[in-house]
Amino acid sequence: MAAAMAWPRGLLALFILAGITDSVAGTTGFIKSPLSQKRLVQDSVELHCEAIGNPIPEIQWWFEGNDPNETYAQLWDGAWQDRVKINATYNLHSTSTIHIVNLTSDDSGMYECRASNDPDRNHLSKSPKVKWIRSQANVFVIERPDIKTQVTEAYGKLILTCNMTSPSLPIEGHEWMYGEKVLQTDGEPSAFTSYTMEGKMEEHSGVYECVYKTSPVVKGQVTISVPPQVMAYKKSEHGNEGDTGVLTCKNPSFPSVVSWVWYKNGQESIVNGSGRYIIKSSGNKTELRILKLNIEEDAGDYHCNATNAFGTGSATVNLRVRSRLAALWPFLGIVAEVLVLVTIIFIYEKRRKPDEVPDDDDGGSAPLKSNATNHKDKNVRQRNAN
Repeated sequence: MAAAMAWPRGLLALFILAGITDSVAGTTGFIKSPLSQKRLVQDSVELHCEAIGNPIPEIQWWFEGNDPNETYAQLWDGAWQDRVKINATYNLHSTSTIHIVNLTSDDSGMYECRASNDPDRNHLSKSPKVKWIRSQANVFVIERPDIKTQVTEAYGKLILTCNMTSPSLPIEGHEWMYGEKVLQTDGEPSAFTSYTMEGKMEEHSGVYECVYKTSPVVKGQVTISVPPQVMAYKKSEHGNEGDTGVLTCKNPSFPSVVSWVWYKNGQESIVNGSGRYIIKSSGNKTELRILKLNIEEDAGDYHCNATNAFGTGSATVNLRVRSRLAALWPFLGIVAEVLVLVTIIFIYEKRRKPDEVPDDDDGGSAPLKSNATNHKDKNVRQRNAN
């Protein structure tokens, strides 16, 4: 029922759009205008504009700074040392978006979206019959407040602090974040905020953000940096002779590892691509592959060593190489046990004494009938005679 109702609504929207287009034939009108915004220095801003008309109008972006002597200048894709990006589509109507990155205070001013569908709109000598229509938005680029950050460690706790010096924006609260996760939030108007957690730096390394609830939002970064805390994916790896052995190490701490080195006990570092060794390292993970494992040469302890700007760390992986016949030993053991059991049963049956044979001397004779009845009848007849 809901799907059936969607068709009439869609058709109605198309009819309305067609009606608007017909009614403004030769003219242009905005259906969406850019909005004024506040941004911080080094932030980015995006403005959006949509226009309708028949034929479909062209959209241009213009800028006028706050300097009294400055006049409007047209912006294009790649302007201002490639900080300006403009995307436009012309389908049923005109749509254009301007995106400016790494804002400076000089980017404050009036941004104007202009639209026109007059054929002579860009002619150098002729003036267009239909003038450009304009929609304006102010962008205010504010100096970024200075935020002092600090990390202290005491009594098994870590304390992260942020302090906004000379705040010029009203503060309505704070948030502490780790990535996309919100760790703490409050509604205090103070320029100082802190976050406390249990443990050591090695357990909580990473980038934390203190977010000030202002307009626009102000953020400070608190980083906890430690030497690599290297961990082996498996402390003991097993491989069959002739197969490829894979040893893996990772670093879950911050910052990322700059270089990885593998070596075996009592030997020099392993060079990637040398012999049967292949090393693949990317950021906080490294992998050592050993081709065609050999029982005598490859078994032993391997060390993965990591280095970053704050020090080094390592982990050990023990590699055990098994013979290809190792997988058959359990099966052969079961077969041997079955053979031993069958042999024992066979010997037992052979040595067991035969059962005693029953005595058959009288077995063929049938039991004799008793004559007791005849004697009884005889005695009865004799008594009756007397």
